[in-house]
Parts: sequence; structure tokens; C-alpha cells
Amino acid sequence: MSPRRARRAGPFDRGDKGAARPVGAFVPGLDRTEDWPDGEWRVRRLTGGAAEKVYRCPGCDQEIGARLPHVVSWPAWPGGEDERRHWHTACWRNRLRHGPGRSRY
Repeated sequence: MSPRRARRAGPFDRGDKGAARPVGAFVPGLDRTEDWPDGEWRVRRLTGGAAEKVYRCPGCDQEIGARLPHVVSWPAWPGGEDERRHWHTACWRNRLRHGPGRSRY
């Protein structure tokens, strides 16, 4: 395979040091823990180059296109990574303003 050819991400992705880790696992230095009125969240900011798929934002119900920077968040409790969601960055910041019904949370 050519070194310039992008590889498709599998069930594991690579951290800064190249060690394989499950997608959604908390990685200090890469992920942050944020306290919000609706609870404690693990948050990972993805650059456009890291986003290879199209996702649906739970905040606005619009698509997050491939190669667009966005936020991935999940509850900070054990097993919360199973509830991981991809958000537009602005939708994540403003989700509490819109009230229930526009979000999955």
C-alpha cells in the first residue's frame, strides 16, 4: 500500500503514540471531561481529516459531512461510551439552550 493512501479506520484507531485503543475509550490529553448542568461528559474534538463518515447531529438533526470538524461526546459514567454521539461543534455548545425534544439527551 502506498504511504500516501489513506487507510480506513477499523474497530481500533491509533492514539498519539501509535498504540491501538478501542474507539470511544477515554484517552487523557486527547479527550476532555466537561461538567455541564446535564452531567459530566467525555468530549473529543475531531479535525476534518479525522472524520471519514457522515453522521447525524442529535442537536439539529442535520448531517455532519465527511471531512468536517465536529465533537464526539459520551456520558462520563462507566459504560457511557456506548451512548457516544457526534455533534456539530456549535450544536454541542448550545444544546442546553434549545431544551428537550431537539436532542437525544
